[in-house]
Amino acid sequence: MNRLEHRTQNWQVCKPPARSRRGIVASQHRLAAEVGADTLATGGNAVDAAVAAGFALAAIEPWNSGLGGIGYMLVYLAKEDRVHVVDFGPVSPRALDPADFPLSGGFARDLFAWPAVAEDRNVHGPLAFALPGEVDGLGLALERFGTRTLAAVLQPAIDLAEEGIAVDWYLTLKVATLAGELARYGVTRDIWLPAGMPPVTPPDAPLRRLKLAGLADTLRRLSRAGRRDFYEGEIAAAIAKDIRAMGGVLGLEDLKQYRARIAPPIECGYRGATFALAPQLTAGPSMAWTLARLAERRFEPGGPHADAFVAYAEALREAYAQRLRTMGESTDDRAPSSTTHLNVIDRDGNMVALTQTLLSVFGSKVVLAATGILMNNGVMWFDPRPGTPNSLAPAKRPLTNMCPVIARRGGKPWFAIGASGGRKIFPAVLQIASFLVDHGMSLEDAFHQPRIDASGGERIGVDPRMAQEIRNALDEKFPVHAAELAVYPANFACPSAVLNDLRTGERFGVSDVMSPWSGAAAEKEP
Repeated sequence: MNRLEHRTQNWQVCKPPARSRRGIVASQHRLAAEVGADTLATGGNAVDAAVAAGFALAAIEPWNSGLGGIGYMLVYLAKEDRVHVVDFGPVSPRALDPADFPLSGGFARDLFAWPAVAEDRNVHGPLAFALPGEVDGLGLALERFGTRTLAAVLQPAIDLAEEGIAVDWYLTLKVATLAGELARYGVTRDIWLPAGMPPVTPPDAPLRRLKLAGLADTLRRLSRAGRRDFYEGEIAAAIAKDIRAMGGVLGLEDLKQYRARIAPPIECGYRGATFALAPQLTAGPSMAWTLARLAERRFEPGGPHADAFVAYAEALREAYAQRLRTMGESTDDRAPSSTTHLNVIDRDGNMVALTQTLLSVFGSKVVLAATGILMNNGVMWFDPRPGTPNSLAPAKRPLTNMCPVIARRGGKPWFAIGASGGRKIFPAVLQIASFLVDHGMSLEDAFHQPRIDASGGERIGVDPRMAQEIRNALDEKFPVHAAELAVYPANFACPSAVLNDLRTGERFGVSDVMSPWSGAAAEKEP
């Protein structure tokens, strides 16, 4: 071992699961999981709970997702034994001009290895905005598959926004790592850098509360006027006015024309299970391709052993090479994404896997003054070079890394899973799914099992806690490097899942082991 290698932690961390014979919600923020579980306990279904939790995250985990974001939701309806996909993915503005993004030499410093653009216009600021689909997507899901009103599911988010976000050490860390970029934009700076510094709660003092100015009022307006107000009403007008004043090109007509859509999933069989995946410009097609490759392998019993991890690495490297050739995704690993994922199972067996994102941490770094909406930087999903499958263009959908999954077996819901973490998402989801299907692990054990990260770079990241024989086997075949499971930097994706034990009927939920705020919450018994 390299004695000069810097190690950031020296501990073993466990995350407790939730268990119930009724409903469970698993999220990257425990409070959002509790909002969802409370929704279930008062009679809501899985979609009601997911939408309530999804909106709540705008107030309590705002750098990862929110009203200015996008995403994908998978909905399993037990009565139909069918999965629907709610697609509220990003679309570039109609007035986007690729000439506004001239290359400056070198490479981008954020999530992707694209050539750098002048002034990082595709990374932060008003030209980086893609159309925000979250409000329409969550509202459409509720309208089609839920039982509650929009006003009812928004109320917890309104209450949380009024209360303000707790300033603990993790919030301080998140803000400090992006302080230089957050300081560029006045409204953002005023909220997140009070007195010009990251917010801090003094030791032994009650947690300070940081108010996200304007957000509660915007949520209240949504609850009264409905989801389309965000795209055609007063909220839309305020959004467009602020963007125009900043020199952005996303306008009223873009908002008016945006529609979330419901689509069929990709479905594939894998060792007796049926996987439903998000289609088109997500990681779903790559997941399906990789499962087909793994289905050709037989693993040693009692695993996962070295043979399984070598197979994962081989299949993932091939899958990412294919994505690069045919879909245009980049391979950089230098900065974290801001995605969040949550899962729900309700008392009737309905399931939801919901991934939503701002793309980068704090998205575009721009909070709109009139509405308090933190906008995404979805334009960075495009390659700024012309002539590639994923090149910048107006009114276009880019390739994304999101990978929500719902698995069934024997006509019954089995597990829902997904993750945050940019291009690290798909490898994490694939491995945990294999731990469950191929190796018969419990959900808790699968989440605590060390993983590899083979997400497109030259080297494969290997958790140092992995058994020595596994590390040796990987080292013989691939260039590898040690990648600690740590709070910061996030060397692995942050997964969460719920699972229905098909033998006992008991339900389980687990969230990312290392995320400080993550948690699963069970529906309380009546």
